[in-house]
Amino acid sequence: MKKSFSLAPVSLLAVAREAGVSRATASLVLRESPLVATETRERVQEVMKRLGYIYNRGAANLRQNRTHTIGLVLPNIANPFFSKLTAGVDEINDTNDVVCFIANSSESVDRQARQLQRLREHNVDGVIICPAVGSCQTLLDDLKRLKLPFVQALRQVSSDESDYVTADYATGIEKAVTHLVRTGRRRIMFVGNMNVHSAAQARYEGFMRAVALHHLPQTLIVSGGAENTYDEAVFDTLLNSSDPPDSAICYNDIMALNVMNRLQAHGIAVGKEFAVIGMDDLPQASASYPALTTIGTGPRDIGRAAANLLQARLENPERSREHIILSPQLIIRASCGQNAYLG
Repeated sequence: MKKSFSLAPVSLLAVAREAGVSRATASLVLRESPLVATETRERVQEVMKRLGYIYNRGAANLRQNRTHTIGLVLPNIANPFFSKLTAGVDEINDTNDVVCFIANSSESVDRQARQLQRLREHNVDGVIICPAVGSCQTLLDDLKRLKLPFVQALRQVSSDESDYVTADYATGIEKAVTHLVRTGRRRIMFVGNMNVHSAAQARYEGFMRAVALHHLPQTLIVSGGAENTYDEAVFDTLLNSSDPPDSAICYNDIMALNVMNRLQAHGIAVGKEFAVIGMDDLPQASASYPALTTIGTGPRDIGRAAANLLQARLENPERSREHIILSPQLIIRASCGQNAYLG
């Protein structure tokens, strides 16, 4: 004789009866109330697991007028940097019982707009967004029209209209220039200059301030482009000039690793003849040969801070706007001719 299995959901009342408690007590266990004794809580939780009880979060969300979901809109989810940022967001979401929808704008403002509309249709409580290249005031207007509380991360369209979290890119670049000068470098190039968003502008401004402070050349600039590319023709021209650069600070680690490969193809010994510094401290940086000196920007910390800011905004929509700018760390490795060291 075959056993029949019921597809009907197990009720909280059935759990309470099986555990020998009232429905109110079982409900308190679900809400993790400290009023329930440890032994009773464990017994109720064991029964829930054994009977296959599934919490009806949708009904609870309706009562609270919250879905406990957020959106995370990123410009390039294939970039390892954004994987680390996502991990930081998820860490805070987990402690707040929040689920995250991740969307990839692929640096397209049109796609970004469609994703925000879809997230609104899924009734997320709010969004964390790293604006796509080309984003303007229209993005902020759309978020307000959709009534989506939001936090800008890394990049900003305007810091006056929302919470915002980023790394202090300019200071990180300044630290890198100062270190190179202290080790005898005087012809420092900046590889990957792009005037496409606030984070890129901050890098360039930090570089220009630093080289001016140290009375260094301000013309050793190589432009960058999409997918971590840079103008290789200009790079080669500078290398082959009568007074070539002796070091490079790159837009990010991926670009820096490409630069190291190109230098080695030219027969230039990285770390001895030429110093290279990247930015972000991705796992590939320490695994390269020579190991890459980099400016650690703490993507996981940025993600945590952004998620905390969004939850604070959801709890108190009228709170003052908050801007968090995290200090970078210069991590010196062999690509600068130095032993590994944190500074």
